[in-house]
Amino acid sequence: MQIYLVGGAVRDALMARSAGAVSHSDRDWVVVGATPQAMNDAGFLPVGRDFPVFLHPQTREEYALARTERKTAPGYHGFAFHADPGVTLEDDLARRDLTINAMAVPQDHADAPAQGPLIDPYGGARDLQDRVLRHVTAAFAEDPVRILRLARFAARFPDFSVAPETLELMRQMVTDGEVDHLVPERVWQEIARGLMEQRPSRMLTVLRDCGALARLLPEVDRLWGVPQRAEHHPEVDTGVHLMMVLDMAARLQAPLPVRYACLGHDLGKGTTPPAEWPRHIGHEARSARLLKDVGQRLRVPLACQELADVVAREHGHIHGSGGLSPAATLRLLERCDAIRKPERFAQALLACECDARGRLGHEERDYPQAQRLAAALKAVLAVDTSVVAAAAMADGLSGPRIGERIHQARVDALQAL
Repeated sequence: MQIYLVGGAVRDALMARSAGAVSHSDRDWVVVGATPQAMNDAGFLPVGRDFPVFLHPQTREEYALARTERKTAPGYHGFAFHADPGVTLEDDLARRDLTINAMAVPQDHADAPAQGPLIDPYGGARDLQDRVLRHVTAAFAEDPVRILRLARFAARFPDFSVAPETLELMRQMVTDGEVDHLVPERVWQEIARGLMEQRPSRMLTVLRDCGALARLLPEVDRLWGVPQRAEHHPEVDTGVHLMMVLDMAARLQAPLPVRYACLGHDLGKGTTPPAEWPRHIGHEARSARLLKDVGQRLRVPLACQELADVVAREHGHIHGSGGLSPAATLRLLERCDAIRKPERFAQALLACECDARGRLGHEERDYPQAQRLAAALKAVLAVDTSVVAAAAMADGLSGPRIGERIHQARVDALQAL
């Protein structure tokens, strides 16, 4: 029985060239020359359903028997797995997606992978040095999830290019309809991970280059080539603006709901009739409708969907909130449900800041609307509605009249700012 550390832990150690310990949460292990019985006898706990995977008796890390895969049906579920003591480490590494993820070191060098003997049959170290994302073998084409994974790695490592032959293979996979078999949950899982990477725009670029974005997120894909008014958007192209907004969200370390809201805030501009370009009257409501479709199709978490809806509908009003009267400011807060959900409203303001600064030449500008509206909400929340309601009842008011009195108290609080 030989045990090897494989995959991302080896890759990351080589990129850092560090002898320090690797995070256990990122460690993948492959066992060569063993049987399930031998693993059981060694105290490992079997947990795999589709192929032999075991938990280490002390660390609880997963150890998988070396295996090969064979395509049996379209999509990423259609695989048959073969694991026995005759499967070599090289056989197991051959089934992996990218060369940079197809390297291994022996177990006794796992705490310092960069210092150990590297097993690299497919040139992963060279591609790391050259900053290239390259598929291992033609088997890459058997799993459409790998298109999404590669796009995610492009967002994580923005200085890496995609090997031309790999991009061509991805295009052929799209043409063959492989991405059409992906289940919504897996598409969302990979899109969400890509949105949270260092440069999310790179994920969109790669997906567009291979044609997958048009199949998976056509509402996003059609934004490229749609012009905006240059006085407001010096970058002009809506797709370029979207990429700048997403990268600003990453720069500001925004959480996933904010990044998803950024992804969908301008979807409606893709449905503006060309005769109306570069104006996009009513795009906010169209964006909200399209986001509802996307959210249902990909089964996006409710928190992401709800924030994206608020941002799509209200980002224009939030941008222009500096000139609002106290009464209009309160109406904006109420439409955003900010009084009941102040934390979500803070996320909406962050998404709007990303939108405002995700424009050519605006990247370093302040966004005073966020501070102003945050202060307005604080003033509104400081109004003791129970006291106002009690006073209203003492004056003989009831029902909606009490609500009117509370509303006026909130307007007065904003007027005092």
